[in-house]
Amino acid sequence: MTSQMGNLSAKTIWGRIVLYLRENKQIALHVACGDITDVVLEGDNLIVNIYDKMLENLLNEGRRELERAISWQGVNVKLVLNCKAIEKSEQEQDIERLKELFGNNLTIK
Repeated sequence: MTSQMGNLSAKTIWGRIVLYLRENKQIALHVACGDITDVVLEGDNLIVNIYDKMLENLLNEGRRELERAISWQGVNVKLVLNCKAIEKSEQEQDIERLKELFGNNLTIK
């Protein structure tokens, strides 16, 4: 870690990113990032764990703005977006298999 970062935590850096987005009227990114709480600082990497593919796409599209928010803070970290798969229960997996087999002919209540 660089000496510039001092005692900054991942949550502090992420909170400042969210603030930057609000101040720079990046509303969609601000709202999306405001709900993200799983951030980790490992070495010089700010790892943002995401559990939604659509959210990952939005953040990838706004990557340049997120990186500007990091530079604005004067810290030297690299943004890493890490999309984690959400484990589905056995019941959810069974329903998906049934939907694949029966398509629109399946009604689940």
